[in-house]
Amino acid sequence: MNQISKTPLRKLGYDFVPERYLPREKDEYYLRLEQNQSGIVYRPLKLDEVALLNKNGNSSDNWSNVMVSDIFLPELVHNCSFFGLVRIGQLEPYFREFHNLRRPVGLYNSTIISSDIGNNVVIDNVNYLSHYIIGNDVMLVNINELATTDHAKFGNGILKEGEPEAIRIQLEICNENGGRSIIPFDGMLPGDAWLWSRFREDEPVQARFREFTENEFDKRRGYYGIIGDRTVIKNCRIVKDVKTGTDAYLKGANKLKNLTINSSAAAKSQVGEGCELVNGIIGNGCRIFYGVKAVRFILASHSQLKYGARLINSYLGNNATISCCEVLNSLIFPAHEQHHNNSFLCASLLMGQSNMAAGATIGSNHNSRSADGELIAGRGFWPGLCVSVKHNSRFASFIIVAKGDYPAELDIPLPFSLLSNDMSNDELLVMPAYWFLHNMYALARNAWKYVDRDKRIEKIQLLEYDYLAPDSIQEVADAMKILERLTASAWLQQRSRSSSFSAESVPDEELIALGKGLFEKNDPSLVELEITSDKFENSSRKVRINKVPLAYPIYSEIITYYAICRVVEYIREEGFGSLAGLQSQLPDPSVPESWVNVGGQLLKRSSLNNLVSAMHLNKIGSWQDVHAFYQAEGDNYTRDKLHHALDILFEVHGISIRCADPAYFRQLLQKSIATAEWLTNGILVSREKDYDNPFRRMVYDSQAEMDKVLGKPDENSFIKTQFEGFQSYRENVDSLIKNWQL
Repeated sequence: MNQISKTPLRKLGYDFVPERYLPREKDEYYLRLEQNQSGIVYRPLKLDEVALLNKNGNSSDNWSNVMVSDIFLPELVHNCSFFGLVRIGQLEPYFREFHNLRRPVGLYNSTIISSDIGNNVVIDNVNYLSHYIIGNDVMLVNINELATTDHAKFGNGILKEGEPEAIRIQLEICNENGGRSIIPFDGMLPGDAWLWSRFREDEPVQARFREFTENEFDKRRGYYGIIGDRTVIKNCRIVKDVKTGTDAYLKGANKLKNLTINSSAAAKSQVGEGCELVNGIIGNGCRIFYGVKAVRFILASHSQLKYGARLINSYLGNNATISCCEVLNSLIFPAHEQHHNNSFLCASLLMGQSNMAAGATIGSNHNSRSADGELIAGRGFWPGLCVSVKHNSRFASFIIVAKGDYPAELDIPLPFSLLSNDMSNDELLVMPAYWFLHNMYALARNAWKYVDRDKRIEKIQLLEYDYLAPDSIQEVADAMKILERLTASAWLQQRSRSSSFSAESVPDEELIALGKGLFEKNDPSLVELEITSDKFENSSRKVRINKVPLAYPIYSEIITYYAICRVVEYIREEGFGSLAGLQSQLPDPSVPESWVNVGGQLLKRSSLNNLVSAMHLNKIGSWQDVHAFYQAEGDNYTRDKLHHALDILFEVHGISIRCADPAYFRQLLQKSIATAEWLTNGILVSREKDYDNPFRRMVYDSQAEMDKVLGKPDENSFIKTQFEGFQSYRENVDSLIKNWQL
């Protein structure tokens, strides 16, 4: 049966902290006094003030425990019951207004227990207000319960004195079986979540992460909830163990429990109607509204949950939006979009700039006997309408998955590809370089829009949004070798007179060299060559790679273009006056470093290894040290990216900018202009297809109506910006050629 205790009324509002948890010579208010740094000077009530308070229908178990500031009008307090130590700031004869909610300053029709109240606050019809420190100019209207317990943790995965390990809150990200669980804390960045979810076999590192987190927080009981200045909370049912920043707006929520809601004047957070949020941390500038259910979660800054979204055991990165759908056990890097009621994401690591369409089901476990599958997708993962992908699967950067039910696990290493099902022939089709061939508008626009939407105030991690970056370029270089090997295998198989011939008997180095030679001489036999792989899908059906003779030279050209762009950028930043001056500052080519996407920030593998080594040696002692590491790496990113681009260029093409003569360097610069023009024209061409398609045009009665509804492609502001960028690049390079007399 329910255990409903019975305690004398005189105890209501007192003994907040059990005596066994109080330090010697400390009372139950000692942490409250540490927390409240408002500077308000309180005084006891005067006799006439007590008389007027009683006349206005107020009561207190002990009026000497109700303290007020010098500017206090008792006529602004009506029908309130006070218990314990209550301290009230200035009350002046004004009314407050916010979004058409108008209420007079003062305390009305409320039960207030052991709380500090700031200046000129509105508290009206709060049925139960207990153990809160309330800032200035706050409005609290129509709230059933607003309370803090002595063991409140405000969403952080810590334990208070006397609590067992079994009740610790953890986020079971990336895997449903809890094998990658992390302990949430206020201020956790996407990179922190990723680091903690990896290196699971490295017990000292895992112990250090736990130690960092424990050291961030105080285990003492007795912290009060906080409501920051100018925060408005109205028409909410239960708000329990919630800490709120300034300028937040909470309206119509059903239940908010064990939360930190970060908010500021520059980045206001909102929680709206029908929401139920439990055990979470919400970053600055977040918006959560219309029936959202979230349990055990972190929302990084400037993200949104809306329209009935369900988010459970997950981390959602900055500048992301999830609406209508269900997301479980996932780690999602910044710039994720998921807008449809019937999409489902489970046990996945999505590395940013991702977009899930309606009907997409990512993470079915029906190929396993237990819920232990995982999916990892690089930046720019776009599963289309009604896509079903099962665990375990892995995708390179910028993969788009066409509508279909993919029956087996996938491992797709070719970036910028289109993945599709050929149901009639029961084949999996992979088209490398699809984005460059057919969808440059979407590729370029999404890189631009994520930069534009990055509203973070504290940019501790340097997030990469460009589709050409160390991670994707490394994958392009690796993809070229894969295509060389597969093409050589298919070419040898076609020419073999023996049906038993297998290219597996030929060393990889020979296959790669043969394939590269076939591409370099543009062998005409490649057009009709069927190229397949048995490594991309865990099935016996054929996996066909389409348009390889078109994709390979695009990959090749993109690597050169990327490297020259980095060089031109370096010249512009450093102001070199000659090729010799540039070359004197460039390093000799070396083996390219591998890069890792750590929460949206690209880091060299060697730097990450150095971080781990420093943790082993106790040279990294806190999350602040880890964040300082991110910032230091961000400061070096432009230089490291340049060196990586030069190393990739040398590895793939044998080109050393350091050793290039003026004529050849001029050639490379001019080639980069041609590539930039092709890419920019591709943006316009891919967009124009939407206008030329007769099935698109048929819903409009005239060209004029279509132009009015859609706008003309040549008047598109984004396309104009891209052509202006290309023109600027061309002028910059032409000027360089002229000034350096190349």
